[in-house]
Amino acid sequence: MTVAVVANRSESEVTQPQPTATASLAANDFELFQLPQRFAIDRTELDARWKNLQRETHPDKFAMQGVAAQRLAMQWSVRINEAYQRLKDPLRRAAYLCELHGFPVQAHSNTHMPTAFLMQQMQWREALDEAQQPGELEALLDEVLSARQAALTACATCLDGDGDAAQAVHEVRALMFMERFMHDVQNRLDALDTH
Repeated sequence: MTVAVVANRSESEVTQPQPTATASLAANDFELFQLPQRFAIDRTELDARWKNLQRETHPDKFAMQGVAAQRLAMQWSVRINEAYQRLKDPLRRAAYLCELHGFPVQAHSNTHMPTAFLMQQMQWREALDEAQQPGELEALLDEVLSARQAALTACATCLDGDGDAAQAVHEVRALMFMERFMHDVQNRLDALDTH
């Protein structure tokens, strides 16, 4: 794996650095990390590749090559970090894969959800409103965490097994709600702990 910023040498001096032929700043995240375009990834492998890429492109490595080389190295560093953050987070990775397959999640403009999930949301909201004790909130959080795991498994099946990014979009939207809801439950727990 080589995605280093390398310098082209003119007559005697270093000029603008350019990425090697194996990747460009416009490569998708999976190409950048040389990973298969799948939902299931090996986190240890992802972390190792991220460290190698960071080491190859760190701006300090190009301190003696001038401002332009450092600026390009900084662009690479930012691009690598953005890709890493997206790939290491299952929800963001699933949304990204949907988009790569031509099915953007469009969470802000398309809020259509299956009726069964809308009913589940209402039940969870009512349970949150009615919960008075930490144990009730913890049980609710456990229930949502279990549903979250099931949705992640469904995403993996849709994206890796069935090649159905359109269906995966529904799972991603459900996961987005669950993430926000778990945050709300945790806030209530924290509020109860401070009293």
